[in-house]
Amino acid sequence: MRIVESMILRYMKNNSLAIFENFKIRRHYDEKTETWYFSVIDIVAALTEQVDFQLARNYWKVLKNRLMKEGSEVVTNCNRLKLLAEDGKMRETDVANVETILRLIQSVPSKKAEPIKRWLAKVGYERMAEMADPEKALNRSREYWQKQGRSEKWIQQRMTGQETRNKLTDYWAESGVKKGEEFAILTNIIHQEWSDLSVKAHKNLKGIKTQNLRDHMSEEELIFTALAELSTRRIAETDQARGLAENKIPAVKGGRIAKDARLALEEKIGKSVVTDENYLPFRKASLPKKIF
Repeated sequence: MRIVESMILRYMKNNSLAIFENFKIRRHYDEKTETWYFSVIDIVAALTEQVDFQLARNYWKVLKNRLMKEGSEVVTNCNRLKLLAEDGKMRETDVANVETILRLIQSVPSKKAEPIKRWLAKVGYERMAEMADPEKALNRSREYWQKQGRSEKWIQQRMTGQETRNKLTDYWAESGVKKGEEFAILTNIIHQEWSDLSVKAHKNLKGIKTQNLRDHMSEEELIFTALAELSTRRIAETDQARGLAENKIPAVKGGRIAKDARLALEEKIGKSVVTDENYLPFRKASLPKKIF
C-alpha cells in the first residue's frame, strides 16, 4: 500500500493537479502505521468544486448511501477521526487512506478527477504488463531512479540489495515466519543491530515518513544493510532457524557482523556512515505544500 501511496502523492506533486487548487484538504498522519488519512468531505468538495461545506457534506452523504447499496467497500474502509473544523473545534469526520481515496475518486463524476483516472488506468496496465514480464518492473525502477539523478553505482547497489533482501524474506516465509508484522520485527532487529537505530528512528533522522527508507539510503548504508541481511540469511540457513523466535537469533548475529564492519570503516574515514541525507525534492517535505 505504501508504494501506491507514495506514487499518488508524488504524482500530485509533480503534476500540480488543479483538482486541489483553492481547496484545503485536511489530513492526519498516523505515526504507528505510517499512513496518511485525508478528509473525505474535503476531497469531495475539491472534486465537485463545491465551496459550501454543508453542500459538500450532503453530497458525500448521498454518495455514501449509494455506494453502500452497491456493496462498495469504500464506505466500510473509511474511518472517523477528529480534525480541526471551520469553527476552530476538533470534530469527528470521515477520513480515508490513499487507496480508499483513489477508489472514491473513481466514483465521483468530475472533470477534475479525469487526470487521476487516466493515470490509474495507465498504472494498472503497466502493472499487468510487469506481471507477465518482471523485467519491465526492474527497468521501470531503474528509469525512475535515473530521473531522480541517482548514479549508476547507487542504482546497482539498490538493486543488488533488493535481491539480497528478497532471498532473506523467501527464507523467512519458507521457515514459518509470517509476512507483515513478523517480517517487520526481524527487519527492525537487523537494522537496529547494524546501524544502532530502529527503522523508524532512521527514517526520522532522514526526515521521511511514508517513503521507502532504502530509496533514501547512501551507497554505504545500502551496502551495510545488504551485508546484514546476507549474513542473517546465511546464519539462519546454517542453524536451520524456524519461526519468529528462532530467526531472531540470526537477525541479531547478522546485524552485528555488519555493525562491526561499519565501525571499522567509520574509524578509518572519521565520520558516521549512518546519515540524515535523503533524496526528497525539498528537505524534510513529505507532501506538496500547495495542496494543504
